[in-house]
Amino acid sequence: MTDLHQVLADLTAETEVLDGLLSGLDEAGWKTPTPAPGWTIHHQIAHLSHIFDMAGLSAGDPEAFTAMTARLSEDFKANIEAAMKPYLAQGPGELLATWRGKVAASVANLAAVPPDQTVPWLVRPLPPAILACAGIMETLGHGQDVFDALGVRREWTDRIVHLVGFAVLVQDFGYEARGLNPPTAPFRYELTLPSGTPWEFGPEDAENRISGPASDFCLLVLRRRHRDDLALTATGAAANLHLDVAQAYRGPAGEGRKPGQFAAAAKS
Repeated sequence: MTDLHQVLADLTAETEVLDGLLSGLDEAGWKTPTPAPGWTIHHQIAHLSHIFDMAGLSAGDPEAFTAMTARLSEDFKANIEAAMKPYLAQGPGELLATWRGKVAASVANLAAVPPDQTVPWLVRPLPPAILACAGIMETLGHGQDVFDALGVRREWTDRIVHLVGFAVLVQDFGYEARGLNPPTAPFRYELTLPSGTPWEFGPEDAENRISGPASDFCLLVLRRRHRDDLALTATGAAANLHLDVAQAYRGPAGEGRKPGQFAAAAKS
């Protein structure tokens, strides 16, 4: 079982890494376009503020969270735009303070939930540790857009192990987003964490296997890099398809990234 306090500590560390990038930005910097079409850095942090606000509300006031989600429409994009609107109205300094406050509140509220209990979420209740892993996924994904917008190379750490495990847990998301049937055959994952530590999961004799750097696997499931630009190997037809459809979040897949889109940054 994922240790709640460890994943919360790692979540806090990842938000601090992103905070380090944001703290030095002037107002023009916050308007920098990111690889997500139509989204600036300001949009990315507005979205993250909303995500952490929901997580904090879910753990701290489940009834209010349930009432809030009951008011959501069936229009995924409209829900996101409506949720971001009040945050986009804030100036950079105010939004940065807001985001920091939402992160701190969500971490504190999740830490207070007994590990054997669940909290409400958008589709089904989740253990607090799993929701914290989802927070790492959101932070790394939208944070990567900020890194890419500023042309800064990310230094990966073994904290990504939480995203790796989460992505394997939600393996079906990419198929569901495209109306495809998820694979029934088991997968074998043989990934290497940034420290060189191996991370393995699944039957050793599985016909479908995915191997390579864990950081590349994270970029794949976050859809922040095209598979052609990653050092991942797929063995088996189902595993090969997975490299095309994998995503660690629910909802529309989005445009993803084009092959070679970050080739210049990779050489810097």
